[in-house]
Amino acid sequence: MIKIDKLTKNYATLEALKAVSLHIPKGELFAYLGPNGAGKTTTIRMLTGLTRPTSGTAFLNSYDIRKDVLSAKQQYGLVPQAVNLDQELTVSENLKIHGRLYRMTRKNIQNRMSDILSYVELSDYTDALVRTLSGGMKRRLMIARALMHEPAILFLDEPTVGLDANIRRKVWALIKKIQQSGTTIFLTTHYIEEAEFLAHRVAFLAKGSIVTMDTPRNLIDRQGKWAIDRISGDTLDTLYFASRKEAENFNANGDVQYTLRRVNLEDAFIAMTGKKTEPAAEFTSAPPSHHGSHKGHSAHGSHGGHGSQSVHGRHKTH
Repeated sequence: MIKIDKLTKNYATLEALKAVSLHIPKGELFAYLGPNGAGKTTTIRMLTGLTRPTSGTAFLNSYDIRKDVLSAKQQYGLVPQAVNLDQELTVSENLKIHGRLYRMTRKNIQNRMSDILSYVELSDYTDALVRTLSGGMKRRLMIARALMHEPAILFLDEPTVGLDANIRRKVWALIKKIQQSGTTIFLTTHYIEEAEFLAHRVAFLAKGSIVTMDTPRNLIDRQGKWAIDRISGDTLDTLYFASRKEAENFNANGDVQYTLRRVNLEDAFIAMTGKKTEPAAEFTSAPPSHHGSHKGHSAHGSHGGHGSQSVHGRHKTH
């Protein structure tokens, strides 16, 4: 459905994207994670025809983005990071304009608009001015607009940025519903828990290159099952263990305060995008075995662990 072949983008002396290749089959929800400047938005801009690649190409539903430009553009809907709705028009007027741009008939526009507004739970706001909508409603309207022409592919560039947690989860539910209908989804996000919850596979991008790519579960399992966060000087060190028992035994006689929690995708992301000593080339699609040993990788910053708990222990330094 989406095939990227050595896609590259250079700006003067900056290599924004370095020969990225990947394949995303029909119906997959694929998450593309990376820090600011990693190349996420550059990738989407090239895939959607907004930026011309320096070299390489990509295929959207078999259409070459460089040779079959118009046909490729008909295959996708795009939800950009910035809210780009016409604020002075109504909800229905925004959707009608989009439909006409895609040469939909008036009858098709009306029928599709009714269906899609019901789908995103905005039927009661058909005649409301966009500027009167909440942030979450505007995001849902942008998704509805992108789906108006029934595209095979949906590009979501930071779709929940700036939303509070409750509204963000409502958008997650909508995204999952869209994917379950058979739409292929390419998602970029800064919210790592968003990718962990939604995606079939995740790619970690750093400095224009894919560092690793796998399912969220496999990426997490490479680090371990349980983690201990402890303060070491001015930094937060994280140790990883294959089991909870090993983690608890490690600090049974310790003298430091620590937090015991489950490993999450943020741990894998930090470890594999520059915070870990092993080179990226050492990571494969299969998670390594842990053989009961712990990994003492240092992580700086907070960890939003699932099922975390504070534990006070005393640890002797050997």
